[in-house]
Amino acid sequence: MKGYNYLAISIVGEVFATTMLKLSKGFTVFFPSLFVVAGYLLSFYFLALCLKSIPLSIAYAIWAGAGTALVALIGVLIWGEVPSVVKLFGIVLIIGGVVMLNAPRKITETIS
Repeated sequence: MKGYNYLAISIVGEVFATTMLKLSKGFTVFFPSLFVVAGYLLSFYFLALCLKSIPLSIAYAIWAGAGTALVALIGVLIWGEVPSVVKLFGIVLIIGGVVMLNAPRKITETIS
């Protein structure tokens, strides 16, 4: 369970850093640029810690998928980006892929 806590912290750091990336305006604004670096350092540090107990394929899929979905949500809620059916379908596919990677081995063997 500790590994998943580290993974959650890593995801929050990555989403924070990516959000700050927009505010940094191409690394021309100091504090958001500093927060980008700090957020990614935090993210990769905790991602490395979670890999002690979670397989790489699972951890990275969750990290990338959750990060992508959360950043897309932030784009809609904070930056006013327009959600489209295609975007929503893409997020559903990401979540489905993460679920399939985490499915018990028996289920995945039955399907293939």
